[in-house]
Amino acid sequence: MVAIGLSASAVARIRFAVSCLWEVVASVRVLRDPGDHAVHLPWARRVRPRLARAGLFDRSLLWQLVPAGPGYLADFLTPPAAGLTPDLGQELAALRATPAATVRAHLDLYPGARPPALADLYADPDAGLRVLAEEIGTYWRVALAADWPRIRTLLDAEVLRRARRLAEDGAAGLLNDLHERVRWEGDALLISQRHCTVPDVPDGAGLVLVPSVFVWPSVLSIAAGDLPQLAYPAQGLGTLWECPTTAPDALRAVLGKGRARLLAELDAPRSTTELARRTGLSLAGVSQHLAALRAAGLVVTHRQGRCLLSSRSVVGEALLHAST
Repeated sequence: MVAIGLSASAVARIRFAVSCLWEVVASVRVLRDPGDHAVHLPWARRVRPRLARAGLFDRSLLWQLVPAGPGYLADFLTPPAAGLTPDLGQELAALRATPAATVRAHLDLYPGARPPALADLYADPDAGLRVLAEEIGTYWRVALAADWPRIRTLLDAEVLRRARRLAEDGAAGLLNDLHERVRWEGDALLISQRHCTVPDVPDGAGLVLVPSVFVWPSVLSIAAGDLPQLAYPAQGLGTLWECPTTAPDALRAVLGKGRARLLAELDAPRSTTELARRTGLSLAGVSQHLAALRAAGLVVTHRQGRCLLSSRSVVGEALLHAST
């Protein structure tokens, strides 16, 4: 259990961030122990052979730095994210700028003898961080870049959902609904993590909440440094790796292939960008088809924060189910 102090002024500085590095680190933990992250098995089975060919298993520095949970994870791997527009290049620049003393202090917390990759990083942190940044860049291209649009869509929707919860129920409603291991009592955020040896932070300067896809089913926290961070599972992971929906042939014959596919995909409210990703249609094509479906009364669109989300109407539901 770790406690992060959240005074009234610290609560006022709670913010959200989306981070490429958090997804890198958490996804390596998934690959380390896929059995504990069953929802991500389709992704893990797909990318493991690619990563093996790229030499990013076993002896790589990234692999050695990210043990299977609940092992210690060096805080310098995930510097505080700047905001809601993640940029891997900027995050890697912050990682490479980590002071050598900080790198060595965090490596001292790893148990047992250091494998060669960690020993080299300890001996020359500057050179080691450059190697690590190159490995992370390769890992991103091989394992995450193709899926980043769908991951980003889910994370953006999570931020909007939580921001609305904050507006409706205040900080207590937001923080006590993040995860079963997280609760806010008095002036402290309490985070229950197995084998956690991190010292309490009685006077936290604020808190960065980082929704994550790959941290599921647990949470990861950083209490050290200038600004505590909490990575927690975003909602909606159950459908993240679903195969594309196929529209019934009868519906395609009536509406056309593109419009039928869009109607089938609208089993949940989705943005134009997400529909384009899921269907392979262009943004302009999706917009044009949605306009036609709305005009026919098959789709309704509403605003959620800065996003316009479309979903099937009652008539659309009836038409889809009648054709199956």
